[in-house]
Amino acid sequence: MNIELSKKEFRRLLDLVYIGNWILNSTRGNDRIEDYDQVESKLFGLCRDTGMQKLVEKWEGIDIPSRAFADGGIHEAIMDYEDTVFFEILAEELARRDMDYQPVSRENYDELVSRMDDYIAEFEAHGTDNLVLSTDDV
Repeated sequence: MNIELSKKEFRRLLDLVYIGNWILNSTRGNDRIEDYDQVESKLFGLCRDTGMQKLVEKWEGIDIPSRAFADGGIHEAIMDYEDTVFFEILAEELARRDMDYQPVSRENYDELVSRMDDYIAEFEAHGTDNLVLSTDDV
């Protein structure tokens, strides 16, 4: 298979592959999905032939994204995504809790979304500063 990409498109593909592999493997410890590591290594290895040598380095004989690549802002993009997902999941979980974990239906969907919107607005204004964990049994 051959794919023709401009240099800019190839650089964007590297970002996508790195982000995808990070999401799939960064929390797996020694149980990594090796197929994804291999694809990432193969693509980053191509950097040497495209004038992007600074984006790849060898580690134990394997091509990996270089420190320059990893430190070049890609983790800020990942962190932005993680923050957004965290707050959206938290808002949904709190809204569902407030609604006694009723199954989502046409009848209560608008209420769920409204409660989620209220939580998201709170998180945007104050982050988690106003969250309090109560240890009292209710």
